[in-house]
Amino acid sequence: MANPKWKTPRSKTRSRRAANWKLATVTAVECSQCHQARRPHFVCQNCGFYDGRQVVQPKDEHAGHNHQ
Repeated sequence: MANPKWKTPRSKTRSRRAANWKLATVTAVECSQCHQARRPHFVCQNCGFYDGRQVVQPKDEHAGHNHQ
């Protein structure tokens, strides 16, 4: 049975590892209530609906601010 004569150089192993470092695109689906893009299996950030019912109240961006 054949055995390698030398260790694999660092540059070769580094490039093999780096070949799999790619980012996956984020999947988005349309919200059934507000029709905004949202991640599947996540609560909609815009309206707070999930699976056809409201589960969280959407944040009011001006809550706590005193704009005059």
